[in-house]
Amino acid sequence: MNAQRVVADLRELAARTSTPDGAQRLAWGPVWRDAREWFRDKIAELGLRVDTDAAGNNWVTLPGSSSKSVIIGSHLDSVPNGGWLDGTLGVAAALEALRMHAATRPPVTLRIVDWADEEGARFGRSLLGSGAAAGSLRIDSVRELKDRQGTRLVDALAENGVVLDRMLDAGSDLKAMNAAAYLELHIEQGPVLESLQKPTGVVLGTFGVERHTIRFIGQAAHSGSTPIPMRRDAFLAAAQTALECREIALRHSQPGPGRNVVCTVGVVNVEPKIVTAVPGVCEMSLDQRALDAGVLALMLRDARQASERAARENNVMVEWRELWRIEPRPFDPALIALCEQAVREETGDATRLPSGPLHDAAEMVPHMPVVMMFAYSANGLSHCKEEDTPIPHLETTIRAYLRLVQKTIAHVADGG
Repeated sequence: MNAQRVVADLRELAARTSTPDGAQRLAWGPVWRDAREWFRDKIAELGLRVDTDAAGNNWVTLPGSSSKSVIIGSHLDSVPNGGWLDGTLGVAAALEALRMHAATRPPVTLRIVDWADEEGARFGRSLLGSGAAAGSLRIDSVRELKDRQGTRLVDALAENGVVLDRMLDAGSDLKAMNAAAYLELHIEQGPVLESLQKPTGVVLGTFGVERHTIRFIGQAAHSGSTPIPMRRDAFLAAAQTALECREIALRHSQPGPGRNVVCTVGVVNVEPKIVTAVPGVCEMSLDQRALDAGVLALMLRDARQASERAARENNVMVEWRELWRIEPRPFDPALIALCEQAVREETGDATRLPSGPLHDAAEMVPHMPVVMMFAYSANGLSHCKEEDTPIPHLETTIRAYLRLVQKTIAHVADGG
């Protein structure tokens, strides 16, 4: 288990695909394609090839004695000015696992995947490649997407040999893989492991998400001549709701792994957006996340009630529009147990935590047993050039992940 070689690979890829501002592996663009070329070269050194499915996902197959397969990997794309570990850590560690088995025939088939466009940073649809393979992607919902330069998604895909209307064909390839497990290594992207002074974590599952736009409609009026009691201030209703949503998250959070929940208002827009006018319209986003589906439903109910109460008290109307949702995706208990064993063997302990961010692993949950492992994120930072993990912690986590791969192969070979 050569963790140092994995770190060296990560450094090499970062030097090749980054600027002083950070990683520039934006999906479907030239730097991303160069990162994939780097990956192809590494695979060619092992005498293997990279196959690309209809959704643009890259696959490497090492045949085993059994057609049952263990899938390992992550993604190479990044956000603009991103970090050196997000996504790439899982691919580089999977590459090392492949090296460990390439000289012999493993008892089960081992597959590496580099998912296409996990971030959604360019066109706004995260988990694009894995969603297509999983069958959750609605083609018509992304057909008209454009990036900030006005490039259409359909044209960017075509430039990379992907036909939008055929992306769901990737699902047939996934079904044919006879997958018995999916393992993903990723940085935490949050501060929990650092706060616990733990290098490595066992991930229980990914949060479910309820994402909505809430629109409050009042009446614009002159700020100097309209008395406070006579105003229909849409912003005040939104502000009141946002504060209540923070209390909703605190109320539904409980001590213990997977019991924490979050509510976030990330976007607020007002009309007419004039210093001397009472806002007649205010639109805000609400992102709610929890690992327990019942708790998530209660949080949504409470937020709706809070918005309706704020609307009444401020004499405005309120409308809700769903943006996106995904159910909580708890991971497989047997694989969680193996992950705990692997982490404990390397660190002496096995911290359990949920994933607030989504990952390609979430798309695989309905199709096969899944588990993830997290590495400590320095200062809880990700999606920026400051993203980092102390090298001793990084190497410890890589070794733990490679142990997990070994244990999972044996587990599947034994009929697990």
